[in-house]
Amino acid sequence: MTTPTDISPALAEALAEKGYEALTDVQSAVLEADAAGRDLLVSAQTGSGKTVAFGIAMDPDLLGDATELPRAGAPMALVIAPTRELALQVQRELGWLYGKAGGRLASCVGGMDARSERRQLERGAHIVVGTPGRLRDHIERRALDLSELKVAVLDEADEMLDFGFKEDLEYILDAAPAERRTLLFSATVSKPIAKLAQDYQRDALRISTVSAGSQHADISYIAHLVHAQEREHAVINVLRYHSAPRALVFCATREAVNRLAARLHNRGFRAVALSGELTQAERTKALQSLRDGRATVCVATDVAARGIDLPGLDLVVHAEPPTNAESLLHRSGRTGRAGAKGTSVLLCAPSRKGRVIGLLRAAKIEAEWAEAPSADMVREKDQARLGDHPALNAELDETDLEDARSIIERFGAERVAAAFLSELQHRLPAPEELSPPPKVSERKTKERPARRDRDDFDDDGWFEVNLGKHMRAEPRWLVPMLCRIGEITGADIGAIRIEDKTSRFQIAADKRDAFKAALTKPRGERDTNVHVVEAGQPMPAGPSPKAAPSRDHSGGGKPSRADRKPYGKTAEKRHSKFGDGEGRKPSRKFEDRDGGNFADKPRAKKPHRGKVEPLHGDRDGDTRPKRDWAPKSDSGPHKGPRTADKPKSKGPKGAKPFGKGPKGAGPRGAGPKGAGPKGKGKPKRAGDGPRSDGYATLKRVKRSD
Repeated sequence: MTTPTDISPALAEALAEKGYEALTDVQSAVLEADAAGRDLLVSAQTGSGKTVAFGIAMDPDLLGDATELPRAGAPMALVIAPTRELALQVQRELGWLYGKAGGRLASCVGGMDARSERRQLERGAHIVVGTPGRLRDHIERRALDLSELKVAVLDEADEMLDFGFKEDLEYILDAAPAERRTLLFSATVSKPIAKLAQDYQRDALRISTVSAGSQHADISYIAHLVHAQEREHAVINVLRYHSAPRALVFCATREAVNRLAARLHNRGFRAVALSGELTQAERTKALQSLRDGRATVCVATDVAARGIDLPGLDLVVHAEPPTNAESLLHRSGRTGRAGAKGTSVLLCAPSRKGRVIGLLRAAKIEAEWAEAPSADMVREKDQARLGDHPALNAELDETDLEDARSIIERFGAERVAAAFLSELQHRLPAPEELSPPPKVSERKTKERPARRDRDDFDDDGWFEVNLGKHMRAEPRWLVPMLCRIGEITGADIGAIRIEDKTSRFQIAADKRDAFKAALTKPRGERDTNVHVVEAGQPMPAGPSPKAAPSRDHSGGGKPSRADRKPYGKTAEKRHSKFGDGEGRKPSRKFEDRDGGNFADKPRAKKPHRGKVEPLHGDRDGDTRPKRDWAPKSDSGPHKGPRTADKPKSKGPKGAKPFGKGPKGAGPRGAGPKGAGPKGKGKPKRAGDGPRSDGYATLKRVKRSD
């Protein structure tokens, strides 16, 4: 690997103080001669030192041959990260890397005070690190000037696209100078990443340091089957069994993070929560408590823990399996960083074992399936770790030894040891009892036989079965049936030609005799007849077009409506209501007190609801209701015959429809007010004039105020 002497003296001195004796593969790749001054598209595994890699890749553009950076003004480099934690982490890494060169850095992340960030930008900065949304906001408000920008870095570009930051990234890159360098770092290079690189990079050099053999060499994967309702208990036992100084537990939702963090805190773990609903100050405090040892367990979501670097993180627990292989790699990549060893534990419900196996296969990971740690296993592990306890390995002075001897003489060595173990167990969280998960049957998949060549099938190997289009024959169910009857495989069947009433198929030459012998054996398909096609029988030219489904019920199609038999309670009610008939349910007969039969007696006719009885006319003939409309006369209303139907009124000749024309025009008011047809006044309404019942007709009186 390349040594740090190949970079500027200021950065080499900073790396030496951090303990860098040699650079990693990705850090050495960006210093190659082919990468000098070019845009880079880099894909590297998590924990490989990508932050330092693009930090030293910017060295020729920022420092060049100088030993210190010039006076800070408009930013010379811009680093874009998907999350707040990752942006602040990048700021810390680049801070010590460019500290010897006098570099000034500014952060622009969501959740922080925008006014303070604006003041930092006004004072000047060499490198600006931020999230896409906040950076775009500063650019739109003209607080961030990109006119002097020389390098733009996109860290974890795949996650930024997944989070929906594509428009923000395009806006920022469009606002930057066209002659800048663009360094794109991503764990995986998908099609959207390649499209982004094609649009905003020029002659980019593709660098990939991801290899299947070394990507997970420092991480051991373990999978446990646990019941879904015992997932939290399993997390407690896993944390107690491994007893890692720092552990990271992943959940799928914020609610699950808060619930599990509260549960672990109540059980005695020093746990903190990390989710998107927390403020930036709370998230920073949680990560800091985990770094300085005040907390040992961090429960987080995928978004909150994206790209964070926690020194000494030995254990990652997937309380809920991730959704895809990339999330699995990024989660597990929080441990086993920079050559350290780590453990990744997946908790899986028995019903989701197949999905987890698919995730591991997609990520090219070999996991060990083992039983989840039980309470007894945790206690045995505590006994094995007892010799590593600091109290038993610390050096004691003479005063402590005198006190220990006096305690042993007073209580005895066994009682003192039992008290020590009891106190030790009291301080540790108690393990949980787990029920054994149900056994998951392993599906045995048969190896698919190899495909045969066309030479294995000839014209002498045709057979015929009495199943055709009239039975809706299809290869998808013909082939399994023929394999079952003839004791062959699908690869032994050649061409299939389906006709109207028969279907012909080919059998391979080496399986033909065995197929004929299997046809003579008794089988369950009694109506299926398979025989050999003789040499003289004409063969169909090829597969005919698919015929329409037959409606003949005898041929297996859908029965016609007339042939369907009624079923259910509705049919019984219908038959009992309409009486006896051919093919109908006979009506029930009841006997009266005299021994007669109710069915033999005439039933009284009841008026049908909804029908109007005729007012006049022959009831046995025309039973339609009559309307008693009659022409009016001077002697009063309703005079004259009442048998005439209402005439259709056509209105006065030339009258317009109602509502059209000037006021008063139309059938109801032709001419001046009060004038009727032919100027004889307003026509009388029904009810005007003397009444025949002796009562006076009330007149409408216009009320005057």
